[in-house]
Amino acid sequence: MTTPPPPITPDDVRDAAARLRGVAHRTPVLRSRTLDALVGAEILLKCENFQRVGAFKFRGAYNAASRLTPAQLARGIAAYSSGNHAQAVALAAREVGTTAVIVMPEDAPPSKREATEAYGAEIVTYDRYAGDRVAIAEALAAERGLTLIPPYEHPHVMAGQGTAALELLEETGELDALVTPVGGGGLIAGSATVAKALYEGIRVVGIEPEAGDDTKRSLETGRRVSIPVPRTIADGQALHTPGELTFSVNRRLVDAIALVTDDEIRAAMRFAFERLKIVVEPSGATPLAALLAGRLGPLPRRVGVIVSGGNIDAERFARLCGGGA
Repeated sequence: MTTPPPPITPDDVRDAAARLRGVAHRTPVLRSRTLDALVGAEILLKCENFQRVGAFKFRGAYNAASRLTPAQLARGIAAYSSGNHAQAVALAAREVGTTAVIVMPEDAPPSKREATEAYGAEIVTYDRYAGDRVAIAEALAAERGLTLIPPYEHPHVMAGQGTAALELLEETGELDALVTPVGGGGLIAGSATVAKALYEGIRVVGIEPEAGDDTKRSLETGRRVSIPVPRTIADGQALHTPGELTFSVNRRLVDAIALVTDDEIRAAMRFAFERLKIVVEPSGATPLAALLAGRLGPLPRRVGVIVSGGNIDAERFARLCGGGA
């Protein structure tokens, strides 16, 4: 039986990096002696909270949108997202000269919806606990003749997301481990693809909220597992099953998945604010939460961490991190 080719290759990630050059930000890599001392390793934080739209999602959205034909651009783009991909597609559409319609859950953070509208997108809402966002978006795209750019289940999106890890490794050199958040799996799939190509021995670890452990369960059973839509403060990771394309990559290349609680996420957000002087949204804080809570066990010497985003408004941040969190 012939093994099908992987949906993306390291060259796809490098090609995406060339396409993004001068469009996406080359985000900073931060160090903290305090953090290193607390966890007993050298931690290098790739801060995608400083990316355009405040999250890594712009990388994949622009890589996909920039490849559309003139006819596709004339009709417009559709997408579905809880927030960061929504903003990313809205901005990418504006950058390439087209329009965007985004399917968003009714309970998406208001700041993310407002930012998406500010980039010029039309919003269509649905109930995330009762509706099927993929079916809604596919029907909308078919009805209006739009090109659908999903948040992770797309080779160009996955390759674009992997450019964050490529930049990190270009700056730091060899790392012993790479830790990323896991939602639908596009970020870790793109990251693992390029990281394992550059450094075969690197350990790639994904972090999920405890309530949304669909990827962990799927990797343990060897097939995609569906769970009820999780209720977690990490809204960007509130998914019920991994993507088919992303799982085909991650089952080969991801070494482990660790879980964190919402309280551990809150503590990590507060630590990032008070000690690192950066604002990180719940989903972006999950790798830091895993480090601080000791969820990864004994750490190797040098660990890269992708801080995936910082899109959270002041009121929600205060509500989550105030008091004795």
